[in-house]
Amino acid sequence: MSLIVHKYGGTSMGSIERIGNVARRVAKWRRAGHDVVVVPSAMAGETNRLLGLAAELKAPQTQDAARELDMIAATGEQVSVGLLSLALQAQGVPAVGLAGWQVAVRTDGAHGKARIEEIDTTRVNEHLRAGRVVIITGFQGIGPNGHQTTLGRGGSDTSAVAMAAALGAQECLIFTDVDGVYTTDPRVVTEARRLPRITFEEMLEMASLGSKVLQIRSVEFAGKYRVRTRVLSSLTDPDIPIEEEAESGTLITFEEDQAMEDAVVSGIAFSRDEAKITLTRVPDTPGVAFRILGPVAEANIDVDMIIQNQSIDGTTDFSFTVHRNEYDKTLALLQGKVRADIGAGDIIGDQKICKVSVVGIGMRSHVGIASLMFKTLSEEGINIQMISTSEIKISVVIDDKYLELAVRALHKAFGLEEASA
Repeated sequence: MSLIVHKYGGTSMGSIERIGNVARRVAKWRRAGHDVVVVPSAMAGETNRLLGLAAELKAPQTQDAARELDMIAATGEQVSVGLLSLALQAQGVPAVGLAGWQVAVRTDGAHGKARIEEIDTTRVNEHLRAGRVVIITGFQGIGPNGHQTTLGRGGSDTSAVAMAAALGAQECLIFTDVDGVYTTDPRVVTEARRLPRITFEEMLEMASLGSKVLQIRSVEFAGKYRVRTRVLSSLTDPDIPIEEEAESGTLITFEEDQAMEDAVVSGIAFSRDEAKITLTRVPDTPGVAFRILGPVAEANIDVDMIIQNQSIDGTTDFSFTVHRNEYDKTLALLQGKVRADIGAGDIIGDQKICKVSVVGIGMRSHVGIASLMFKTLSEEGINIQMISTSEIKISVVIDDKYLELAVRALHKAFGLEEASA
């Protein structure tokens, strides 16, 4: 008898009817002889509603307030766990709900963005041996001081994968409102194709580059602990045969499992949420990059792509990108003490940019990927502002008005609408 972890997103838990369908699906797996652990998200929109209520109180943003916000946000998942447990019991399936602190899922003490440090599986295994389906709150745990913590948005994915790793599950099934991982967003490219499988490395790149199917930390966890993870739809008939369901969606797996004939490029990822900042006439001296980016890091602002131009007369232009939500904060920081400290010229900002990336493990062993990408963009009259590369991806920054044109052109150029051999 194998152990399977199911994770259901907020849309899957969005109504009593859908919770009933989730219960039917879980019951099907349990009656087929599998041990099942389920990690549900809060019902769609519930976390936003709860935090919206808290925001109306206009409390100061202190550590004490962060603790209370975690207490509030955590209740959404607790409701989902209780409802799903009752729905399973109504179908004659023994089930028990556990909060993260009851398991216990131990985290660091960072409220609102805690990281999982350890999971005690004793209580979960006791219930599994007793023949129960165990339903565990995602998105939350307990800190070293005994206070409830949350993992940040999308944390239920991470909770599910971490639980699968701790329990030695055969597979972690992530049920969402999409039926898998696609070569790109089907809303942009109608010919986008669902991938039957993708490596952890490719999925991590695509998640970090804008794909919203899985939360980045969950992919990191799955890759680190080698948890076979499958993304599939919860909106299908819950009574679909297990044999069919077990092969549906997209399997996120290991590079050695990929067939030799698999495509060189797996997908085109993109992000609209980019902003670029350029400091002109920066002194070209040792340590200047740290003097620019050090204060940015201290302000907890993530920097993505970086480029420094050739030195002319002892000065250079220094450009980098940040999330568009951090643009104003970053600009204000640089225009203050930082600019004066390094003796830079102008500071130029641009929020009308986007990032487009080509991703594929085949890049390690095939040449010409960059040249085809650049040739394709050139033929469409799209200027490249910045370039970043890794072993399995090439990213470019372009004007955001060309995003959809670039994605469609690259998708076609790399033949991604065609099934791999």
